[in-house]
Amino acid sequence: MTDRTPTIDTPRGRVLVVDDEQPLAQMVATYLARAGFDTAQAHTGLQAVDDARRWKPDVIVLDLGLPGLDGLEVCRRIRAFSDCYILMLTARGSEDDKITGLTIGADDYITKPFGIRELVTRVRAVLRRPRLTPSAHPATPLAVGELVVNPTAHEVRIKGVLVDLTRTEFELLLALALRPGQALTRQELVTEVWDTTWVGDERIVDVHIGNLRRKLGTDSHGQGFIDTVRGVGYRMGRA
Repeated sequence: MTDRTPTIDTPRGRVLVVDDEQPLAQMVATYLARAGFDTAQAHTGLQAVDDARRWKPDVIVLDLGLPGLDGLEVCRRIRAFSDCYILMLTARGSEDDKITGLTIGADDYITKPFGIRELVTRVRAVLRRPRLTPSAHPATPLAVGELVVNPTAHEVRIKGVLVDLTRTEFELLLALALRPGQALTRQELVTEVWDTTWVGDERIVDVHIGNLRRKLGTDSHGQGFIDTVRGVGYRMGRA
């Protein structure tokens, strides 16, 4: 792992920058350090997985176009042991990579070329998510039919069986479970989960909802837990 970029401010979180273009990685790390983050760099996929395991970053800025072990496989391997936020860097027009990356566990993406201020804003936004603090959670688990969301334990169970979700998937599900029967727009979900300062394509909500539906499956009656409300957004069934 490279030496951490020094900063005189108290770090607001650990950010691992992964890109095989070392000048770009250094520039990104420098700007993030100036914004108050504790930063480190990795330039290969294997190094990124190793550093994520040992350094335990809060956020990983991950280029998908890595040689050898590509960014998608890096994301898949890191998700096996970490729920840190993963922000993908993708080439313009690589729509399939974006969807695949979000499906296997990335939280957000930025298309290259990108503005460094936008990147810093995105990193700040994920670290400001209020639901990561226990005091923001409801005191008791939320039951919606056979599905139980435990905000304090950060767990989801269906008929007692644990469902493995990423942080973003959990936060989306919690936002819906807190309002059973109420339709929420994509913008409302973006504001609730990604922060009011988030800028990007609201279709990211659709991809994460699709992931949630696959993981949650159906109840004993063959019904899904999340409904699409045409022209509006999404809704959970009533408890």
